[in-house]
Amino acid sequence: MGRITEAVKHLIIINVILFIAPQLMQGIDLQSMFALYFPQNEKFGFWQFATHMFMHGGFSHILFNMYGLWAFGTPLEQMWGKNKFLFFYLSSGLGAGIIYTLVNYYQFNGVYDQLIGIGLSANDIQNILTTGSYNDRILETISSTQLNEFYATYHTPAVGASGAIYGILVAFGLSFPNAKLALIFLPVPIAAKYFIPAIIVGDLFFGMTKYSIGNVAHFAHVGGALIGFLIAWYWKQNQFKRWN
Repeated sequence: MGRITEAVKHLIIINVILFIAPQLMQGIDLQSMFALYFPQNEKFGFWQFATHMFMHGGFSHILFNMYGLWAFGTPLEQMWGKNKFLFFYLSSGLGAGIIYTLVNYYQFNGVYDQLIGIGLSANDIQNILTTGSYNDRILETISSTQLNEFYATYHTPAVGASGAIYGILVAFGLSFPNAKLALIFLPVPIAAKYFIPAIIVGDLFFGMTKYSIGNVAHFAHVGGALIGFLIAWYWKQNQFKRWN
């Protein structure tokens, strides 16, 4: 794998600084400014599609993302060069945020339309989103799970470099398909061409079902993987030269 490359090093430094800074500057709420909120939330800003990928929710979150950036991003930067790698990384992260938001918007509006359909006004729905409380009669039409997800979609921001990392994983798999990868919980080496599609299918499954464990933005992972695949595949087909 060799020494850490320049772009990877600086991306890790930026992520670490923005992770530590809120803990040292208690009066500054960087999460509210830079995390990606739902578009109808008052805290939403268009810049968050870019900034959310530099924010993290906890130590293990940033640790695994930065490890993935170093382990899989380094050989890609060595192959592509700094500028091309940065373009790829940022494009995957932006794509992840946009696709995640579009999926949330579709699901949110589905519940919103159901609430309008049973006679609630826009003010009634806003009250649900503001207070989290609702008349139990609503449960005759819409499940409590749907309402909880409706409320959570509106209020819970997305953070993390995971979408960009998934893009890197896909590009690594396309570039080094026979590289052997081992999981902590399954220490048996598996070729990248099998391992990486498997974890993406897993994210699709968990994103489309109710079996997700924890607060994971599965469609941000899938979005980053999709954008990463499209860019990496196009570059591979056209044999783009390094961007110096």
